[in-house]
Amino acid sequence: MRTGIWFIGARGSVAVTATVGAAALRARLADATGCVTELPPLRSPALPAWSDLVFGGHDVVTLPLVKKADALAAAGVLPGRLVAALASELAAVEKELRPLPTGDTQAVVAERIVADLRDFRDRHALDRVVVIDVATTEPVIEPHPAHATLADLEQALTGSEPVLPSSALGAYASMKAGCSFVDFTPSTGARLPALAELAWQEGVPYAGNDGKTGETLVKSVLAPMFALRHLRVTSWSGLNLLGGGDGANLADPAANAAKVASKQRVLGDALGYEPEGTSRIDYVAEIGDFKTAWDLVTFSGFLGTAMRMEFTWHGCDSALAAPLVLDLARLTAAAHAAGRSGPLTELGFFFKDPLGDGPSALAEQWAELVTFAAGLRG
Repeated sequence: MRTGIWFIGARGSVAVTATVGAAALRARLADATGCVTELPPLRSPALPAWSDLVFGGHDVVTLPLVKKADALAAAGVLPGRLVAALASELAAVEKELRPLPTGDTQAVVAERIVADLRDFRDRHALDRVVVIDVATTEPVIEPHPAHATLADLEQALTGSEPVLPSSALGAYASMKAGCSFVDFTPSTGARLPALAELAWQEGVPYAGNDGKTGETLVKSVLAPMFALRHLRVTSWSGLNLLGGGDGANLADPAANAAKVASKQRVLGDALGYEPEGTSRIDYVAEIGDFKTAWDLVTFSGFLGTAMRMEFTWHGCDSALAAPLVLDLARLTAAAHAAGRSGPLTELGFFFKDPLGDGPSALAEQWAELVTFAAGLRG
């Protein structure tokens, strides 16, 4: 099944790492460590093969793909030998990248995005295209009357005033082009009633939100442990230090607030109550694409005995996110081919703030994912 992966934010660290990684897997220059779709419970002929993936995308920046890959290699994110060995593959992908369209109205911008997606699909004779938003985090938006119904939204898009943030406009255009959509960010994306209506109308699936790659991944394992042992968590606070472009974007208080809200959901869901404390994200340019999280958990046990736990997570954000992006593309394409449309709630395993009301504990999310994958195999 020839599958296009179209990145919103195609020249960013996550997209470039995923593009290099897929090319390396196709050329058998690397193994698939980090890609959960290569584990036996999920491996399936229903998923597109690495050789079936074709990459393209939009971005507002113009830095050549190979230069971004070289910068990631210099920062220790990518092996330099792979960037050198895959230069011709990166040059081919470069030809598929487009500037993010502009226009006098959001309706015009959406039409131009749709045209880019259809052109990409037709030129490469693709069976499916999955659009994945890996752009920078947006602030939380205020509700707008146009978000309620598809008819109201499409009328409002023809006006001179924008009614959708970029992430939601990207989701709208993707669905209009018949493409599935994955939101790997905490931005609005497809989380609007009008876009849910559009997904059903066009028969396309969508997934999200906000890839779970670090501190929240650990929380989704530890919080159920406290709940199952009937230990009362009295506080849980985390400090996240992040560099790179994502960290710089999160220096903006509005974008930071959107990210923190996404990170906190797992505790209330897993514990059944909200302990004291919060997550904090600070930008530290020096650490680049790496991130460090330090968490302090206080809890009480039998007879009220007070105890505490601390953990530190240090990881490379793009190297953690990129394989999940590839997993999501393969699973979403297979779901689309199997006739699924609307929200793919079974993919909550991958997200901090997943769609629907599914479980937050990682083990339960994994069980749902395995059942989902088995259904794709028939």
